[in-house]
Amino acid sequence: MTVYIDPPRWPAHGTVFSHLISDTSLAELHEFARALGVSERAFDRDHYDVPAHRHADAVAAGALAVDGKKLVRVLIHSGLRVPARRRPAKLAVTLTRRWAHHFPEHPDLGAKLLTRWSEPHRVYHGPSHLLNVLEGIDRLTHGAPSAELVLAAWFHDAVYDGQAGQDERDSAELARQRLSGPEWPAAIGRRVAELVLVTVDHRPDPSDVDACRLVDADLSVLGGSENEYERYRTTVRREYAHVPDEQFRAGRAEILRRLLEKDTLFHDPRAVTLWEARARENLEREITQLIAA
Repeated sequence: MTVYIDPPRWPAHGTVFSHLISDTSLAELHEFARALGVSERAFDRDHYDVPAHRHADAVAAGALAVDGKKLVRVLIHSGLRVPARRRPAKLAVTLTRRWAHHFPEHPDLGAKLLTRWSEPHRVYHGPSHLLNVLEGIDRLTHGAPSAELVLAAWFHDAVYDGQAGQDERDSAELARQRLSGPEWPAAIGRRVAELVLVTVDHRPDPSDVDACRLVDADLSVLGGSENEYERYRTTVRREYAHVPDEQFRAGRAEILRRLLEKDTLFHDPRAVTLWEARARENLEREITQLIAA
């Protein structure tokens, strides 16, 4: 692995920043940043923002100094660059188009939901997670999901205040309220709320196909590639930045152990095929890292 850094030219917070990237592995990039003393909170999807006064330190530690164009070329070639559709400037457009494809007669509701998903306090539970769930649902349904399932994806974290359980219940209640009236089919609000509530504990009735697919798509990030999982792991840590490291590591490790105790992490047979084996590898690796930290 080689780590690259460009000149400090990107202004923010009263200084200028460089971009620090890897040509191979986000995990090794995180390791380099930790050794350099740069917090994971400075990680932004595929790079670290390094303040100007740390540029020389990064080079001394082994980072290769290159110009901005070279750094972008390396990042693209590495396969670690976040796709355009997942970048903030494009996410809103991508999600708006997806909503319009399914619910063209209700643009206002789609816009209101997207505003909720884009709240500034969100890190992991933001638009990128919503897109990931929607894409996971597409994979599980071969691109032909029910309207109720798509709506449940849009509503499942529409309320997010960091209160596990209550957030899901509030999101379900929001679905009941917004999916009522003559403009929506009868009972759709109740059904969508029912699906959203399953995400409280991710234990769907095996006979409820849409419930199984919703919770599987919600957890599909666990079965991503090693680099995708690293990106997920760091956004979760940033979302809980207020929790001290020792407390976070202990709590996170316990959650992951409980997941691994399940016979299967996923429910839909296609989800098991797509994500189960890699998810277990990712969880076991993170537990090892948490214990060793």
